[in-house]
Amino acid sequence: MKVVVLSETYAPDMGYLTTMLPRFMAREGAEVHLVVLDLAAYHYLPDFEQTYGRFLQRGSEPGAVREVDGYQVHVLRHRRTLGFPRAVGLHDKLRELRPDVVYSSVAVGWLPLQAAFSRLTLGYRLFTGSHTAAILFPLARMRRPFLSAAGLRSMVTRWLPGRLVSLVTELCYAPTSDCGEIAWRFFGVQRRKVRVVHLGVDTDVFHPAGSAKDLEERAELRAALGFAPQDTVCVYSGKMTEAKNALIVAQAIEQLRGRGLPFRGLFIGDGLQRESIARFPSCVLVDFMPYRGLGRYYRAADIGVWPTIESTSMLDAAACALPLVVSDVIYRDHVEGNGRVYRTNDLADMVRVLEELADPALRARLGAAGAAKMVERFNWQKIAAGRLDDFASSLRAGSVR
Repeated sequence: MKVVVLSETYAPDMGYLTTMLPRFMAREGAEVHLVVLDLAAYHYLPDFEQTYGRFLQRGSEPGAVREVDGYQVHVLRHRRTLGFPRAVGLHDKLRELRPDVVYSSVAVGWLPLQAAFSRLTLGYRLFTGSHTAAILFPLARMRRPFLSAAGLRSMVTRWLPGRLVSLVTELCYAPTSDCGEIAWRFFGVQRRKVRVVHLGVDTDVFHPAGSAKDLEERAELRAALGFAPQDTVCVYSGKMTEAKNALIVAQAIEQLRGRGLPFRGLFIGDGLQRESIARFPSCVLVDFMPYRGLGRYYRAADIGVWPTIESTSMLDAAACALPLVVSDVIYRDHVEGNGRVYRTNDLADMVRVLEELADPALRARLGAAGAAKMVERFNWQKIAAGRLDDFASSLRAGSVR
């Protein structure tokens, strides 16, 4: 089976869907091509330089083709149309590749719309994804969103083109139920075509410290970072922005240390809050790194904390047997039975939850449950195999459902 995955950007050093899914589908025996634009991941962020400037490349040269992890990456030039990036030459590239299946990582935008029109003449099966969570979509919190100016604008710019795409789409994959609801309520995806399939974990990289070598590496890295054996280390990785609010973790750790508890903080990434976090003597900061290097840092920690919106790093940390602490306003399938929630941006409640997790026996029980859950339900290998089964079923059926 030949599969083309479409994505606006490509970040090979980050463990995102458009990096991992092609890799694991190729492992399952599919011929996979990833078609991307010449744009950096997060190119649209106003603080791109401060957050990612030292880590992410600006985008590859248009026309480049290279082999990565068993699949091919093709880079197309982009042009902005109505303010949004559109692929130049996508139809010709799809005609050249002649895929059986095209999977667009988004359900609304120029890429899925272009793919929908090309499908009419090229005849492949089209699948999409939708990853916008309710917490990031203000219209979802409005009582009558389509009676507002923003809602009407969304109807024209999102729902209508999204419905055109959905009419020729087999399925739209959403990683959480609220992402699925946003897809059918606001992005025009037919409700019966939404399927919730969680994102995954590369368990080759992210796994518990089970071997003697892993335990030795954990002790050596903790010592190198300045952590004592008895320290309870809380790790956060990702953007250090106000929206992510990693700062509240550092503030909670300082309060706990004031009570005589040996908590420390490990923060991996960059952003506007980095300087404030660095002022706390209990916290160690490390720059962004390729995702393959993160596993050993998670295994060197004791608790994973992501205080606001979702992050794929939560899954990676859970796979390394870390109990999770997450916000009470996000989906919690990945944390039920293996972590705790706190009231979002409530410092006192963050302190309360972390203090509860000062108990090593509780951490060990929750961490083991999380690692087992990631292997069983959040494993990229299983997710890729399931995706290919869906593609094959669609090809056998021979028509849009």
